[in-house]
Amino acid sequence: MTLALVNGRLLRDSGWVENQVVLIDSARIQQIVARDSDWSADTTYDLQGQTLLPGFIDVQVNGGGGVLFNDDPSVASIREIGRAHRHFGTTGFLPTLISDDLDVVSRAVKAAQDAIEAGVPGVLGIHIEGPFLNAARKGVHDETKLRWLDEDALGLLTSLKGGKTLVTLAPERTTPQIIRKLTNAGVIVSAGHTNGTYDEIRTALDHGLTGFTHLFNAMSQLSGREPGAVGAALDDDGSWCGIIVDGHHVDPVVLKIAMRSKRRDRFMLVTDAMPTVGAPNKTFSLQGRPISVAYDNMLVDAQGRLAGSDIDMATAVRNSLEMLDVDLPHAARMASLYPATFLGLDRELGRIEPGYRADLVLVDQELNVVETWIEGQTAP
Repeated sequence: MTLALVNGRLLRDSGWVENQVVLIDSARIQQIVARDSDWSADTTYDLQGQTLLPGFIDVQVNGGGGVLFNDDPSVASIREIGRAHRHFGTTGFLPTLISDDLDVVSRAVKAAQDAIEAGVPGVLGIHIEGPFLNAARKGVHDETKLRWLDEDALGLLTSLKGGKTLVTLAPERTTPQIIRKLTNAGVIVSAGHTNGTYDEIRTALDHGLTGFTHLFNAMSQLSGREPGAVGAALDDDGSWCGIIVDGHHVDPVVLKIAMRSKRRDRFMLVTDAMPTVGAPNKTFSLQGRPISVAYDNMLVDAQGRLAGSDIDMATAVRNSLEMLDVDLPHAARMASLYPATFLGLDRELGRIEPGYRADLVLVDQELNVVETWIEGQTAP
């Protein structure tokens, strides 16, 4: 069954285009043709002059729809989290497990594997954020769960098949050789919750580290005599920086300075979303500790420490326009093409071009999500 999307403004590689028809068949964009050309389709969807963007990709999703992945690392949880975030334009995501016991990590990897095999819409793999972190930068992670990363955990971290595995670790809590073994096995390695020196992070970059998890948060800072993890991130042109644009995790002025310090196409939006996204209840329990929204989407624990976020990707895109002084094409690519490239999926995701997977989001003038397509299918 072919589907034609007509009468919209499309964000293509060349920029904004109108009067073009997106023809979808077998989960992919088959052609994009002029509206007045000779084309046909089984079904036509009128975009009503609204804006069609590549579907958003979020590599850090702890929860949504009232579900926390750590509480129940299962296919059902992944499905519900994906359903909640899809309402906000997320068509691809990594369910994210924060620091926990290795048996829980094992269950989470199996759940991601089973979800991929079951065809759960949007799931691209898994993000394992810890427990190989530095207690000095633990944030709200449970210090009792933290551990050194050695050879014994390699089999677990490399066990997912058919999807992407992202591991956030503190480079000083393992060895450069372990990082190289992970990356050689196809694991994407990101630095986070790290107190590493510039030299330690630079060595990790030389051994395959390619990302920085929630830049500026839970990492050694840039100072006059020690550049730290932040300095290493901004000094390295090829690595990717996830940023939480909610006005709480990082001051927008600091983010704008950072984006002038390295390639702008190396910054990608992440939500670090918790169960409150897409749920009426704005409180939950994180490993026995109460978490609640203090104000304006800011989640905190009883001590006032940030505990993930209550924002979605559509909000992150809107915030980027307002806080970072970027235009919509750039903000949209920070939410789609750039994370796709980070994951090595930019040949099939992140663009509205022929041959790409039909993962798309339709937004109105205020960037509210009107409809989403995952592999050419609207939400049931």
